[in-house]
Amino acid sequence: QVQLVESGGGLVQAGGSLRLSCVFTGSSFSINAMGWFRQAPGKQRELVARMPSGGDTNYADSVKGRFTISRDNAKNTVYLQMNSLKPEDTAVYYCNAHGPFWDYWGQGTQVTVSS
Repeated sequence: QVQLVESGGGLVQAGGSLRLSCVFTGSSFSINAMGWFRQAPGKQRELVARMPSGGDTNYADSVKGRFTISRDNAKNTVYLQMNSLKPEDTAVYYCNAHGPFWDYWGQGTQVTVSS
């Protein structure tokens, strides 16, 4: 069992920055990858960034060069640094823990970018 708690969302103007945090607890040894997804109103949930335990990170084309995923194992925390935010980045952002046979999700944090 893995528990995820996100924080750091909010309202920001276009061009601004936010940093999301996701604290994970529980059986983290079996996690294959940590990632961030987002879901805008009326749209499907989509991958934003993913950090496999033993591989390269990958990003959605729409956020490459603007967003950075990182992990602090000592704090059991995954971050998503978001720079140069655009109105189209507005969504609920979810932290994800991916295991061999399962996925766990946080409750989500709202990010709103005003033009």
